[in-house]
Amino acid sequence: MAVYTEISDEDLARFIRSYDLGSLLSCKGIAEGVENTNYLVHTTKGAFILTIYEKRVDPKDLPFFLGLMEHLSARGVTCPLPVRDAKGRVLNELAGRHAALVTFLEGMWPKRPKVEHCLELGKALARMHVAGEGFALHRPNALGLLGWRPLFDKFSPRAEEILPELKQLISDELSFLEASWPNGLPQGVIHADLFPDNVFFIGDRLSGLIDFYFACDDALAYDIAVSLNAWCFEPNCHFNATKGRALLEGYDGVRKLTETERNVLPILARGAAMRFLLTRSYDWLNTPKDALVARKDPIDYVRRLRFHQSVQSIDNYGFEQVR
Repeated sequence: MAVYTEISDEDLARFIRSYDLGSLLSCKGIAEGVENTNYLVHTTKGAFILTIYEKRVDPKDLPFFLGLMEHLSARGVTCPLPVRDAKGRVLNELAGRHAALVTFLEGMWPKRPKVEHCLELGKALARMHVAGEGFALHRPNALGLLGWRPLFDKFSPRAEEILPELKQLISDELSFLEASWPNGLPQGVIHADLFPDNVFFIGDRLSGLIDFYFACDDALAYDIAVSLNAWCFEPNCHFNATKGRALLEGYDGVRKLTETERNVLPILARGAAMRFLLTRSYDWLNTPKDALVARKDPIDYVRRLRFHQSVQSIDNYGFEQVR
């Protein structure tokens, strides 16, 4: 989440009047994340998140994102539910851009995830994968394997501004991943960005998943690899196998991993680390200076990638004790 587009009080009040949400009480920008403009809006009928979709989001994808949240919510996954206006629309315009309102979820995201959080996250991720079955719309993963080298080409001449050896590291790893990427894995709808700041808890109880704007169709196990990268490394970037075991145990208890998924998880984890290394590097070099947004350090994903390069099997992620 971020703030790129400023909105006037008059435009916001006019926008809110098109919904049956009562009177506008307050509006505050949310400065976390790097993708869209987000505001926390309070009306006399409750709290909502207003999202203004920026240029990086393809408008053709918005029915997929908003429809997926409705689909998952109807199947018991606690996530934001798009709000329909007086004409039944979930997608509108504000400040010259596409915009939508979704319900606000109570809870806080864990700044320092504990083992208990990782266990609950694994369960919730598996439940989301199961609930996604039957969703009628489809969206390929624009930030999957085929998108990585073109993204790298956009910033490779400046990569060494981040780290002297970064250009060579990425080039070599992309060659490995392109030659080794597994095919034929179980597919479905994945979140693709399930970081701690997209998962809310009340105490140790998971209260909801948010921010589905990278969701797409891809290998389900790739979503697990993203989560291992996001949840199971300590601030010093050392992998915590106890957290890894909890996450995998939680997932496997709801949806059993296939033997093939277990065997290729280290490669998928390398790919997930590469995906975020690439996007964070690009954003680090290209985020507008006047954007109210916190840039995320790509070096953290250099360290994660190097760990995954040393991994021989899923056992190194702690899973040997739960099979």
